[in-house]
Amino acid sequence: MGKLFGTDGVRGIANMHPMTVEVAMQIGRAVAYLTKKKEYRHKILIGKDTRLSCYMLEQALAAGICSMGVDVFFVGPVPTPGIAFITRSMRADAGIVISASHNPFQDNGIKIFSRKGYKLPDEIEEQLEDIIFSRTIDSLRPTADAVGKAYRIDDVLGRYIVFLKNTFPDDLTLDNMKIAIDCANGATYKVAPTVLKELGAEIFPIHIEPDGVNINDNCGSQHTSDLRKLTVEKNADIGLAFDGDGDRFIAVDEKGTEITGDQIIAICANYMKKKNLLKNNVVVTTVMSNLGLSELFNKLNIMHYKSQVGDRYVLAEMLKYDAALGGEDSGHIIFSNFHTTGDGILSALQLLAILKETGEPLSNLAKIMNIYPQKLINVEVKEKKNLEEIKEIDDAIKKIEKKLGADGRVLVRYSGTQKMCRVMVEAPTDELTGESANYIAGVIKKNLG
Repeated sequence: MGKLFGTDGVRGIANMHPMTVEVAMQIGRAVAYLTKKKEYRHKILIGKDTRLSCYMLEQALAAGICSMGVDVFFVGPVPTPGIAFITRSMRADAGIVISASHNPFQDNGIKIFSRKGYKLPDEIEEQLEDIIFSRTIDSLRPTADAVGKAYRIDDVLGRYIVFLKNTFPDDLTLDNMKIAIDCANGATYKVAPTVLKELGAEIFPIHIEPDGVNINDNCGSQHTSDLRKLTVEKNADIGLAFDGDGDRFIAVDEKGTEITGDQIIAICANYMKKKNLLKNNVVVTTVMSNLGLSELFNKLNIMHYKSQVGDRYVLAEMLKYDAALGGEDSGHIIFSNFHTTGDGILSALQLLAILKETGEPLSNLAKIMNIYPQKLINVEVKEKKNLEEIKEIDDAIKKIEKKLGADGRVLVRYSGTQKMCRVMVEAPTDELTGESANYIAGVIKKNLG
């Protein structure tokens, strides 16, 4: 039995396994098979980001879907959360996004949403893998007028823009706000500037000219240098950086300082609690969230639950506890009152509403949370062996955990989408944090690099 799905769908180097047209076609066939439950004309949406390889993969997916007698609707470059919204709005049977999120352009991925706009749970992904590898549907071949058709929808961006604007308070505008925007040459390059401008902001957009290969190239939510400079140069109130597929964002304050996802969650949680909008007084984050966030929530008497890494796992916990707010330090933030998945533009609008409502600069609002020094090191590995079974690595982790005690923490895990081991350490000082993380990373590199 093979394994295709990782933390967030299928991902890899485009035109190499598993991101080949052959696998994409099989995924299309499997998704179509699983969704075809009743006797009516089924439909599946396909959206994408701005990568060159999206063209070949969308055609392969469409061929697989149509071969099972299901219709395809191409919607073009749209942020990932836009596909979740449109899938639900159109009552489609599923929505598929071709994107590798924040990864470089040579990578690509496939994410799948259910008809209700939620990412697929592990058990459904396992069913898809079983269908593909067992080849149980190879002989299912509708013919004549039973094969699927393909259509193109041209007004998706307009519908999504209206949806986003409706999440912003009716009694507020962005008049007199100056906003710098970095769209990462990705899927938000049209939507984000339009939304902010129509709400009244003066905008300064950069990296809005995708050419198929410049997505996330030293820009966007993981590379905020250009945005930080622009925010200061233009005397903007805030800078907003989105990733390639638009499901996450990172903010920059008026002084050019990057504000983390955890800080944004802290600001929103505090505001929502004061306004009685924090449903059940619960916030969900992942095990990667900073210790300072837990410290703040204890102080504010907010219940704080943690999930494994991945925004779909955050959402699962949010649904479990009926929470309105959850997210990751990376900038994936979910406002479940508005949407079924993380949405960078929607989340940015909620933060902008708080800035307008309070009249406070972002630099002041961000002070609510004390950030523990954190060091994250990504170590490339040849294979993902069980870390607990490698004595030298296990001993190194336990040694640092003992050294830090209750004043810090260690988290070592494999990336769900890349051959990489992530080492995260938090401690009271930068020096201790760096030394500890470097020590563990060195041992991992020696054994697995």
